[in-house]
Amino acid sequence: MSLRSGMNRRQLFRLGAAGVPVLVNAQAPLATGEAIFDGASLRGWTIVDGPDSSFFVDDGAIAVSPVASFPSWLRSEATYENFELTGEFFIRGWTDSGIYIHAPEHGRPTLCGLQIKVFHQPEETPTPQSAGSVFPLVAPSKVNVKSGWNSFRIRSDWPKLVVAINGETVHDLDMEAHPELRYRLRSGHIGIAAASAPCRFRNLRVQRLPAKEQWISLYESAADLKKWTVSEGKPEMAALGHVLRLNGLGHLSTNEKFRDFEFQAYIRAASQHNGGVIFRSTPRGTPQHKHYEIQLHNVEEAHYPTGSLYGFKRASYPRIEDEKWYLFQLIVRDKWCLVRINGENVTEYDRLDNLEEGTIELQAHRAGFWTEFKRVRVKRLTT
Repeated sequence: MSLRSGMNRRQLFRLGAAGVPVLVNAQAPLATGEAIFDGASLRGWTIVDGPDSSFFVDDGAIAVSPVASFPSWLRSEATYENFELTGEFFIRGWTDSGIYIHAPEHGRPTLCGLQIKVFHQPEETPTPQSAGSVFPLVAPSKVNVKSGWNSFRIRSDWPKLVVAINGETVHDLDMEAHPELRYRLRSGHIGIAAASAPCRFRNLRVQRLPAKEQWISLYESAADLKKWTVSEGKPEMAALGHVLRLNGLGHLSTNEKFRDFEFQAYIRAASQHNGGVIFRSTPRGTPQHKHYEIQLHNVEEAHYPTGSLYGFKRASYPRIEDEKWYLFQLIVRDKWCLVRINGENVTEYDRLDNLEEGTIELQAHRAGFWTEFKRVRVKRLTT
């Protein structure tokens, strides 16, 4: 049996100085999962924040138009948690694009999820902006792109992220250990970035891996209203399919209690609205009543604008656009909490003194100024 025929599919060898085979650059085989691009159309994909001309199909590849610029991007209709994605991208001349993973339905994909940078320039000293980087945070171990078609493999299996370009591993990361990556979305869409430069992608395939997250859905449809109770006032509630709209004055409280958790929702609201997301709330009207409130108030120079821990710490204003959806994340663990808006940390506080479990509440605090929520969910955290 020849040396080549006896190789494991994951192994490549070269001969060392003494003629002894030496293992180099392990490369996993291409994913055997589903094709997510049919080679002929953009079926299964959606153009986001750009015209129809931003992306098109040409010669069996997804083409990024040279006139398509940020924030335009192409989003898979399906979402993925843990997976292996394989494919190819084409470089000739100036090329600037990227591959999004765990991208949000709304918000900035690079900040909420991750971007693996596609760039044309080989570099001896990699930077966080180089081809193959986790843009713009983590440099690849090497830059080995070439003119023409380049293969890639991205394996995301929380907390591990492994990226290979042209058969060589350029990232082997523990995302949980990275101070920024640990708070990124762990499930979401696959996408392709646009940056006013032509680029092509083909042979895109995904192999799903076992899921690990354990979310509790709090609102996806009108049927989920049974998970909530009016805890104060008379909020005006409207279940509009997958969207929950609040108006008036009052609080809607979860039936379940939570101490340490991650809360996620997409939120949008009218100009000058006033509301909040309340946590560790105990029964109202009792001497022992306690709670914390994350303010929802889209006024930049307000005393406590959106994202603030009301009464404790003012947020760095995230510049939310009126009536436009944004990703809201609240992470609470023991005495510490973190608020993220569209992937940016806007408030961090580590001196919570109420450590008892309590309900999560959605607050309407100004009649005539609506706030909408969708994909509302929570995940318990262990200490």
